[in-house]
Amino acid sequence: MKYQNPVVPGYFPDPSITTDGNKFYLVNSTFQYFPGVTLFESDDLINWNMIGHVLTRESQLPLEHAYRSGGIYAPTIRYNNGRFYMITTNVSDGGNFLVYTDDIYGEWSEPVWVHQQGIDPSLLFADDKCYFVGNGTDENGKNGIFVSEIIPETGEPVTKPVCVWHGTGGRFIEGPHLYKIGNYYYLMCAEGGTEYGHMEVYARGTSPYGPFESYAKNPFLTNRNMGASEIQGVGHADLVQDKNGNWWMVHLAFRQIKLYMQHHITGRETYLVPVTFDEDGWFSAGTHEENREEGIVLTEMETDRLPEIEQQVDFHYTFGNTSVGKEWSYMRKPLTENILYDAAAEKVTMKGTDASINDAFGAPAFLAIRQRQHNGKTSVKISLKSGVAGLAVYMDENYHYDMFLRKTDNGTELVKRFVIGPAKAEDQIIPMGDINEATVSIGIGRLNYSFSAVIDGKEIDMGEAINWPLSTESAGGFVGVLFALFAEPESEAVFTEFVSDQTLK
Repeated sequence: MKYQNPVVPGYFPDPSITTDGNKFYLVNSTFQYFPGVTLFESDDLINWNMIGHVLTRESQLPLEHAYRSGGIYAPTIRYNNGRFYMITTNVSDGGNFLVYTDDIYGEWSEPVWVHQQGIDPSLLFADDKCYFVGNGTDENGKNGIFVSEIIPETGEPVTKPVCVWHGTGGRFIEGPHLYKIGNYYYLMCAEGGTEYGHMEVYARGTSPYGPFESYAKNPFLTNRNMGASEIQGVGHADLVQDKNGNWWMVHLAFRQIKLYMQHHITGRETYLVPVTFDEDGWFSAGTHEENREEGIVLTEMETDRLPEIEQQVDFHYTFGNTSVGKEWSYMRKPLTENILYDAAAEKVTMKGTDASINDAFGAPAFLAIRQRQHNGKTSVKISLKSGVAGLAVYMDENYHYDMFLRKTDNGTELVKRFVIGPAKAEDQIIPMGDINEATVSIGIGRLNYSFSAVIDGKEIDMGEAINWPLSTESAGGFVGVLFALFAEPESEAVFTEFVSDQTLK
């Protein structure tokens, strides 16, 4: 069959995967957004259903000090003896910690802190032991991967961390995972930075503490030399085995807005490639082309390991078929008193806080859903009671395009605003008089966003704007674009008739 990459499109980076022998489970990093660590379930590795999030309580997820792209970094999910474990780093508050649950659909434990250096921690359960794996700096100041044994329910160390591998020489060795497969321990990492030089490498040994022998064909998976590919930034991978004994790998990558245009707006996404072991126990991944030793990743992958499966690539979102805590996210903390989400009535009532969407910290009245494809349209009807409220296509507080209603002494007005770094401009202001509601729409294109509104039955074309100023290459950080409903301080509004249609083509 043929399947489309990414298998989880949109800002769902740093994937980790596990299986309980029946279904597959996937987690992703979430940075400054609440709730934290997206959690997906799949029967077939191709279609992924969002269960919700792992970190759903403020006691698990303090984000008060989380700057943009701070907060929760790469998680790892593992299953062992009927229990699921998730380990990650809150880089803004506390460091490395794990949580666990015996019910994947239920609540997870309070944080168990693991006081060891580094980010992107992972766990290996093998031979009745639990190994903590993370990156860090050795006594000589050299970056490497460290392994120690811990007690997972308490985080207490059993052994001291040992630097077991320094990688292959690429910068930013990170995202380590350790596996025991057969007689070998495989240590897999990302190098090169999570941009255009990203790559995946591995080594193996007969002990979790090494010594580790590097694979002769490292990097074994990368698109770093694939200039004529939409997919770039391949790396940060995790292995899983299916019921038929086949091995697979999920990894992050991103889609450029157009071939040879080095900008991406949907963030780092989750991809899937097959993995093959040779007779000597070394593995390769992805697709292989003539004159290339490394595996590469294609937009359309072909495999004989799966039956014909209809893959979901288009998304239709409304207030009725989505929910807060699944598709919708807050900024830094839940605002259940300021934001009332009524799925039955398909409306959201929002009151402003003391924070704005232009602020670097704080929790504005903000509810956002990811942009997942490069075509479509998002629209919502806004009934303004006071202040300022609208719809934004949002990368971060310094990079967003907005359509909002604003109360003035002369009545209500509709405003289109561009915020691009230090440049902030109200591009259009349309007086609405005594009319207090309008439907605003943002069209999604490969290279542009388009803006329109309906006021008192009259449709108004408000032009276009190029999308690359909202790209990661322009804005920086590790997230992707979201569509955000917002209300500014001392504001109140009701949002209805929300529709976001996002299509692959």
